[in-house]
Amino acid sequence: MDFTLDDTQTEIGALTAKVLSTDDPWRALADAGLLALALPPDLEGDGLGVAEVAQVLTEVGRVAAPVPAYAALALGVLPVETLGTPGQRAKLLPQVAAGESLLTAALHEPSAPFAAQPATTTRAGDGHWLLSGVKTAVPYAGEAARILTPVTTPSGTAVFLVDPRADGVTLVPTRTSAGTPECTVRFDDVAVEESDLLADQGAVATLHRFALAGALALGDGLLAGALALTVKHVGERTQFGRPLATFQAVAGQIADVYVAARTVHLAVTSAVWRLASGLDADAELDVAAYWLAERAPVALATCHHLHGGVGVDETYPLHRYSSMVKDLGRALGGTAHRLGRLGERVAG
Repeated sequence: MDFTLDDTQTEIGALTAKVLSTDDPWRALADAGLLALALPPDLEGDGLGVAEVAQVLTEVGRVAAPVPAYAALALGVLPVETLGTPGQRAKLLPQVAAGESLLTAALHEPSAPFAAQPATTTRAGDGHWLLSGVKTAVPYAGEAARILTPVTTPSGTAVFLVDPRADGVTLVPTRTSAGTPECTVRFDDVAVEESDLLADQGAVATLHRFALAGALALGDGLLAGALALTVKHVGERTQFGRPLATFQAVAGQIADVYVAARTVHLAVTSAVWRLASGLDADAELDVAAYWLAERAPVALATCHHLHGGVGVDETYPLHRYSSMVKDLGRALGGTAHRLGRLGERVAG
């Protein structure tokens, strides 16, 4: 099966790489139209999908850019464009595409990453729904216009669009390795209207698929970028009059990182391709998520080791890659969770 990029994805990747080198990469992404790729044409978007958005996220990862692209695009634009009503799309998406607003999603609950049956619930109120529960590790919760919130309803599961400034919402900032904003979010009888319902049947699974695809694309770029940075360093740094790359032990460790990066890239590309093609991608997403969660931290540790003292210098960019990989591992639910998901598939 050929998983090579098509011309559109290649052009998007090149344009993304170019604008990320500017002083204000988030504004540059918006001005270049890269935040509007998945918007429908009637909202002045390009009508593209997850494959093209994934290419943007991969390039963001390749330079470890400190921008909220994962939250805005994978947790916001893609699910709202797919699941939202015309009114919801028109209200929320153009502002995100313009770089003036953010969306995010609350995927996790205490001890329950990617909860398929959320403990967060809704009950009937006086002409509206009352939403209660706790969500953890919500990126950019305080900065977002809406939080896509999976809940369990009397008739099943659904996703609501919740305003983080609404009465009954409590945001508790939590630490991240990269220093990006994140919160634990508590909902205490938060009033939500029917117009806040993004979708019900199948919506939680769809949101999870986009979240995984986006995280995988970002992680693919992070591994590739860290590898390129390390290859450059060991090729230029000399010891005993020879480049470090000529030493057998160094070459072997670089080869290990290369194998990890290429394995993750193939798994990610396969999963994203299947999702973009409308095929069942759940197994491929789970496989790729396990490979990334398990191999990326080890590969980044090797990259730091090969950099020596330079690898712990905060003025050198490698720490951005390792910090983002650590946060991404949590966003995926961790290695044990990802392995457990694969075990469930085998047992099933």
